[in-house]
Amino acid sequence: MILRMFIKRTSYLLLFGLLAILPQFCQGVETDYSKQLTPVPALEPEEAMNRFRVADGFHVELAAAEPNVVDPVAMAFDADGRLFVIEMRGYSEDDGQMLGRVRMLEDLDDDGTYEKSTIFAEGFSWPTAIFCTQGGILVGAAPEIYWLKDEDGDGKADTRQVLFTGFRSSNVQGLLNTFQWGLDNRIHGVTSSSGGQVQKVVDGQAVGSPISLRGRDFEIDPLTMEMKAISGGGQHGMSMNQWGDKFTCNNSDHLQQIVYEDRYIARNPYVASPSARKSIAVDGGQASVFRTSPVEAWRVIRTELRTTNVVPGPIEGGGTAAGYFTSATGITIFRGDGWPAKYHGFAIVGDVGSNLVHRKQLNDQGILYQGVRIDDNSEFLSSQDIWFRPVQFANAPDGSLYVADMYREVIEHPEALPPMIKKHLDLTSGRDRGRIYRIVGDDFKRRPTEHLSQVTTKDLVGFLEHSNDWQRETAARLIYERQDAVIATDLANLAASSTRAESRILALAALAGLNKITPKVLLTALDDPHPRVRQHAIRLAEPLIGSSPVLRKKISSLVNDPNPHVRFQLAFTLGMFPIAEKTPLLAKLVASDGADPYARAAIQSSVTEGAGAFLLEITQEATPNNEMISLLANQIGKQRKPDDVAAILKQLPRLQQQSPKLFEQIVKGLNADPGSELARQLAKATQGDASEVIDKMVRNAHQIVSDEQANLIDRLKAVEVLRFGKFEASRFAALLQPTQPLELQQATLKVLRQFDSPDVAALIVSNWPSMGPGLRTQAMDVLTSRPKWVGTLLDAIQSTNIPLADVGLSRLEQLAPLLSEEQRKQIANLKANATQSDRTAIVDDFRKSLTMSGDADRGKQVFAKNCSSCHQMNGVGHPLGPNLAAMKNRGTEAILVNVLLPNAEVNPQYMNYICLTTDGRTVSGMLASETATSITLVQADDKSETILRIDIDQLRSTGVSLMPEGLEKSIDQQAMADLLIYLTQ
Repeated sequence: MILRMFIKRTSYLLLFGLLAILPQFCQGVETDYSKQLTPVPALEPEEAMNRFRVADGFHVELAAAEPNVVDPVAMAFDADGRLFVIEMRGYSEDDGQMLGRVRMLEDLDDDGTYEKSTIFAEGFSWPTAIFCTQGGILVGAAPEIYWLKDEDGDGKADTRQVLFTGFRSSNVQGLLNTFQWGLDNRIHGVTSSSGGQVQKVVDGQAVGSPISLRGRDFEIDPLTMEMKAISGGGQHGMSMNQWGDKFTCNNSDHLQQIVYEDRYIARNPYVASPSARKSIAVDGGQASVFRTSPVEAWRVIRTELRTTNVVPGPIEGGGTAAGYFTSATGITIFRGDGWPAKYHGFAIVGDVGSNLVHRKQLNDQGILYQGVRIDDNSEFLSSQDIWFRPVQFANAPDGSLYVADMYREVIEHPEALPPMIKKHLDLTSGRDRGRIYRIVGDDFKRRPTEHLSQVTTKDLVGFLEHSNDWQRETAARLIYERQDAVIATDLANLAASSTRAESRILALAALAGLNKITPKVLLTALDDPHPRVRQHAIRLAEPLIGSSPVLRKKISSLVNDPNPHVRFQLAFTLGMFPIAEKTPLLAKLVASDGADPYARAAIQSSVTEGAGAFLLEITQEATPNNEMISLLANQIGKQRKPDDVAAILKQLPRLQQQSPKLFEQIVKGLNADPGSELARQLAKATQGDASEVIDKMVRNAHQIVSDEQANLIDRLKAVEVLRFGKFEASRFAALLQPTQPLELQQATLKVLRQFDSPDVAALIVSNWPSMGPGLRTQAMDVLTSRPKWVGTLLDAIQSTNIPLADVGLSRLEQLAPLLSEEQRKQIANLKANATQSDRTAIVDDFRKSLTMSGDADRGKQVFAKNCSSCHQMNGVGHPLGPNLAAMKNRGTEAILVNVLLPNAEVNPQYMNYICLTTDGRTVSGMLASETATSITLVQADDKSETILRIDIDQLRSTGVSLMPEGLEKSIDQQAMADLLIYLTQ
């Protein structure tokens, strides 16, 4: 406790001392930080060991240190326990010098210390990933993945071959990384934020179509060295638990779960699924951390420079320099036997910026997990030494957790360091240092290292039951690589009789890898008492489902399984069943699990055919699942398969009489626009019945909408139905009158987007003068949602029916790439003749607000009206844009500039995208997530639209902020003064 107080006091003294010298910037003179940014000396390994603080019941041991290892960022054990380490000496700016190496460490006397060190291979730029397989090594060093092998036994790679190329290396902290073995007998890897268009390399030449890995990860078959894209999207770190559940992390989101396999969703292009990557930490992605090291001087200075708007950059943590996750890395699920059993399955993640290792207990909540902190106001491992940089971890042969400590004075992206700070720092300091530690339980007893490469394949089966995960996983890998089918009987016996559920799963996976899994083995596994064995048995049965009715029957019986993981897998696997068999089973899953969006996506992914029959099946439920019905109706409307359409339309008259709400919901989902091919198809399939009931529905909606005495909620619902009728300008004009409720006007504009008539644009232009600022924003969204309507908008601006100032040139310029040549010329002419004030002049004019007296209560109202659609403050609004908690630290002038010049500095996270759909609509917003089949754009008021990839014609970034310019049109200087007081108090 005394030590902690001393460190905290030292940090505060440093902080106050630094803040005292920052006001010199206000005088326009760059402060000399040379005295504040003096080098911090490294500690020798023995001294550094004394600076650790570890949780009760554990201790830290040194396994290797410089000069035997330097800059370790990734590590992997081969089958004999030798440790291969990636040394990223070129971090952070010296990739061109090809300083990266692969080091082989050997513990000759097996005492836990690696005394022999050999440079296995060198000459890589930024190597970041390593895996031992097939007697050799896979190394990831963007843009390539290499195969290395020591052919003559001298400890150095004789073979060096490029297997894949095309990974991007635009971000030193966003490179491919973390190779891990999976239960599918594949090597899984993380693409990271740099992405890539990856091709296989054969005889030195890239071949085949590139695999797009933007927002996705990959897997490699070690037998064929073929690659496939899979779900993912983390930054640096990925791990799986003993059940195959996958976890990853990002800098500021330290614990995320990969919820499903992308290949299932990809089967059905009509599934608008939730993101495969889900943040699961109970205390939030950017949770608090409790460092015991002093905050680096450069970090404190940079934070103050940012909060005072001297330099650009994100303001995190409410303007504080530390105390929260900023550089989460290396997430690893602990699976060893060298700790007390209660900690098995915990998530371990480092924060290299805070010199600590964090842990979370993973609580199974069904499909998703919850990560719960168990260390109260402390961390699992922390160091007083700011050089401690725990970048990656590994489950080890001895049952412990290995920690790769890059041991650097500074860990930071070089572009995130302002020049006045960077020039005083040595970003190469520590290039000659590095440590590898192991964390063990206090009762840990080291076992002799097994040499599994020398074990017979038959004896490897026994290692699948080992108490330590490394032995089990390594044995499983070797069994797959050797492809010795003689052990099939042994594996089948193990799958049926092992006392460990994870061993039974490994035996099943090994049989599948040898192509020796049989219906008999699977039938036994489907009756296993452990739900995770049943789950994997369902998955592994997929190749045999088509030829085995007995297997399908048994799998079908699990539709009522009490475990959600089993039912979730079943929802995916039923896609391989015949339509007649799967339809009632999927309907049961809708009843039991349909409230969960991930379960709905899994169910719909299995409905590639037979959507009509399935939809009718679930309408029979006492409480129909409205979300699932809408999804299926939308799919049917897009697929336009005659059998599905006929099946639905045959029942529409009945539904219209017995369940009008359900009827309207299905019709809305079908998107049967008047005059469309689908509408004619529906009419033909039902001898006109469909047209008749739709027309009746529209007539009823007109009556409700026109009745100003009717309940507003009923009127809003009725407006939605109008899109299925003809566009009649007079009817919609009445709904846009200023006398109508604002909600009704907004709903009307939303419906107008669905029509294709040029008269829609003319109607909006004619009503423009009577619209308020908020409604004009939505009206502008409509006018810019179809290229043909943009022409009407441009004509209106030229004729001054709509002032250019109401629109803003920046918004028109964003649209230009999607428009015709003539329209682009119109925009260019408007720009040349523009009379709107320069943005800087507007800011200068509003500087009067800085000296005016403001009122926080009035400012709260200004915020609610003008800012809350994208920002949240004191529980009001939507947290779409950046967190405003840091506003008070930036000062009123910085806030003023950011509000009026939102495009001066744009964080890529809040960049606006424009998507042109195949039906001619334009949708804009922040790109929130991507899956195999869809993207999701988030707009103001936290409204989102998920667009199927099959409906995308073009997608591009506008290069500007989601926040529009032009707030000065809605508020004056006094209102700005009120807003500034509200934001800063």
